[in-house]
Amino acid sequence: MHVLVTGGAGFIGANLCQALELSGHTVTAFDDLSSGFSANLDGTDTELVVGTILDPESLDAVVGPADAVVHLAARPSVPRSIVDPVASHLANATGTLNVLEAARKDGLRHVMCAGSSSVYGANPELPKHEGLACRPVSPYAVSKLATESYTIAYGHSYSLPTLAFRFFNVFGPLQAAGHAYAAVIPAFVDAALRGEPLQVNGDGSQSRDFTFIDTLTALIVDAVNRQVTSDLPVNLAFGTRTDLLSVIDMIGDLVDGDLRVEHGPVRAGDVPHSQADDSRVRELFPAITPVPLEIGLKSTVDWMREVV
Repeated sequence: MHVLVTGGAGFIGANLCQALELSGHTVTAFDDLSSGFSANLDGTDTELVVGTILDPESLDAVVGPADAVVHLAARPSVPRSIVDPVASHLANATGTLNVLEAARKDGLRHVMCAGSSSVYGANPELPKHEGLACRPVSPYAVSKLATESYTIAYGHSYSLPTLAFRFFNVFGPLQAAGHAYAAVIPAFVDAALRGEPLQVNGDGSQSRDFTFIDTLTALIVDAVNRQVTSDLPVNLAFGTRTDLLSVIDMIGDLVDGDLRVEHGPVRAGDVPHSQADDSRVRELFPAITPVPLEIGLKSTVDWMREVV
């Protein structure tokens, strides 16, 4: 099967391209390299096509030969969306609409899209199940709600085979650190390995349902292989909940050091706690066993030791 991965040179995308190849698929990555890197695809047979999902003609050219599309391309980060909400809307909402239009015009390709747990926003109920009311509190979250809503609507309106995931705090090798919008785990590991203080926004009691990249890629490969669809969004996480101070303790054990922590103000748009109800994902993907946080952290630290 020929699989197109938008955002295929990014952290999640490049890991997915490799996993799809190992499963026997031919893979094309489509990426504008605004946050991804061509070097992430070194050592793979993935074809990289540089282009933007905001250009319908470029999209048509790469969607046409594909049997399935995994749409990961996005403008990530809650803080970035607060600085520039229009850019987040264009990339995440309009870009998704363009991908779906290309898939519809080119013969109803199977399309999976990456939504986000941020759509739950200010809804305090835990764990977060897909039937909860969405209360997004950042422009990023609104744009990702549009991403999944367009995807599901195209399934209903045009019989397009679709599957909309809600990702929860994915981490692992290839995830960049050292920039203002770095995700929390690579930022912590990078600081720990450099002997620098770990910057924590708030008191560190915030909790997240962390998902190791190998769990996510195994699940999406399974979805491609079996052409899984759903008329409802699907949490892609497995019901764990770990606070940031506990993550810091785990990283300290892995780097054999006492880590210094500096606390700053809570970031606008952040939610205090996140945990998935995993009933639906386990029903749809019973063969997937999630990688434990401790093992994922060790793999991440081992990889970052080589690049720091």
